[in-house]
Amino acid sequence: MSEIKEESLSVSLNHKRIVVTFLMHLGDVILTTPFLEVLRRLAPDSHITYVVDKKLSDVVRYSPYVDDIIEVDKKGKDDSLSALWKMGRTIHKTHPDVVINLHPNERTSFLAFAIGAPITVGMSHFLFRPFLTKVTRLDRRNLHAARMYVNVLEQLGAHHTEEQGLHIELCEAWKEKAKAFYEAAGLAEDQPLIGFNIGSAVKEKRWPGDRFAEVADYFAGLGYGIVFFGGPMDEELVQDAVQYMKTTPIIATGKFSIGELAAAMKRCAVIITNDSGPMHVAVSQKVPVVTLYGPSNPKFYGPYSKEAIVLESMDSYEEGKSMKQVIREGKYRGVEVIEKEAVITAVEQLLSRNV
Repeated sequence: MSEIKEESLSVSLNHKRIVVTFLMHLGDVILTTPFLEVLRRLAPDSHITYVVDKKLSDVVRYSPYVDDIIEVDKKGKDDSLSALWKMGRTIHKTHPDVVINLHPNERTSFLAFAIGAPITVGMSHFLFRPFLTKVTRLDRRNLHAARMYVNVLEQLGAHHTEEQGLHIELCEAWKEKAKAFYEAAGLAEDQPLIGFNIGSAVKEKRWPGDRFAEVADYFAGLGYGIVFFGGPMDEELVQDAVQYMKTTPIIATGKFSIGELAAAMKRCAVIITNDSGPMHVAVSQKVPVVTLYGPSNPKFYGPYSKEAIVLESMDSYEEGKSMKQVIREGKYRGVEVIEKEAVITAVEQLLSRNV
């Protein structure tokens, strides 16, 4: 750590009280964990506070790179400008030296502004950009999102930005919850397990449930335990898929908090997943994944892992167009064009690597 010279940065970060503001979704929060690793290495003697959506705080609750977390109830008591302003002024009273705002959405930008630290850097909504000490734009055209956030520090002058990938630190309680769940489901301790995450907030990114069922039956026939993950919003999707199965899977959908989900996923040999937040949870636990993409572009938000095989429905993507634009225009090949044989082959490739 001592080799990193603080004076090489345009904004001094060590020996400071640093607040990181980021109020985005599950996958996005996980994708900031490499940024936190690099930040801690740049500022080993600083106090780092992460402001995060209350529902997602498990991601950084036990992070070795964060000293404190502040939870924002985005859909509850903090869902107003007045509540965010009050929270910002409360944080201001802790005398932060530096605020790093990692996203330009309105809510996060307003909160960073309300904190009113002597130095505020990062990205911001255009209304609040004039109040930033230094604007660090997010490079959405060239960098994977995980590196895009690290690049914020590079724009501040950091050169030592190597990192170990996505990471969610587990606690013993989460591990015990996952272990007890599998024991209650009758899974033998030595039985290999394959996980399925078939949900996605965007319906156009969901591979058909009956094909997930066929793939699950195939591997169940080879002696693998089968478990379906996902949150409460995925329960109906999983029920619909499982009705096509000839074998009986373990249903973990809606049973776990995010931290418990990470512990449960860690037990798997491979996870087959749509493009979604839980995909990044699996990657954070170094679990190999087969991911299905269409119409989103995995170059920017794909699995940040070498132990991943990405199957895509599209051969090319229009530069500068967001997934929402692509879907709205309707000129794309849907994820359903990916054949089940391709998924089975990809899973077998990953399994063979770890024999």
